Amino acid sequence: MPTPRRNPLALGYLAVLLATTLFARFGDAELVDRLQAFSSSDGHNLLDHPVRALVLSGLWVAGPVWMPYFWAFALTVAPLERRIGAARTVGVLAAGHVLATLLSQAAVGLAVSAGRLAPDALDSVDIGVSYGVLASLGALAALLPGRGRPVLLVGAVTMTGYQFLSESELVSRVGHPSALLIGVAVGHWLRGGSERGLPVRRLVRRLVPSRA
Repeated sequence: MPTPRRNPLALGYLAVLLATTLFARFGDAELVDRLQAFSSSDGHNLLDHPVRALVLSGLWVAGPVWMPYFWAFALTVAPLERRIGAARTVGVLAAGHVLATLLSQAAVGLAVSAGRLAPDALDSVDIGVSYGVLASLGALAALLPGRGRPVLLVGAVTMTGYQFLSESELVSRVGHPSALLIGVAVGHWLRGGSERGLPVRRLVRRLVPSRA
């Protein structure tokens, strides 16, 4: 389980999500709708205010329930943070959230241009942290040693494949598998850098004797 000492990022992020979830449930409905539309990373917001949309959209959960995100963070973001540190975990979360959002909204824009979706799809509220969580899952799977890596990868691909088949919204059908693949790519890159650094660390240990 996450602890404040080992997982300051995961627990801090969960605290922010809990606050926005409680506000969305108990706050003034009109104000909540306005703030979520303001935070949305939909097509029009991305064109007009890309940084604001990409940052604020990740501070909400999609839906009224917070507890599933606690378990999602406990099983993906928290162990990833313990493995690679808070700073790199922020990078994984950001890469998944930003790149998957851009890819999914680009798909929406192409569908609107082709007449497959109505123009108001570019204004559909798009908020949530699922892309960052899935990217964390992919990175964690890529970083695991031995048999744990293929087992977790197969489980992650099976889950996103089910989501792809069951989801009706184009945003989710494109964004979820994209986020997972982005996380796997980042995790593979991190693992490669770690493996390349092993001989250097071993050499340093040989040249600099440890103190008793």
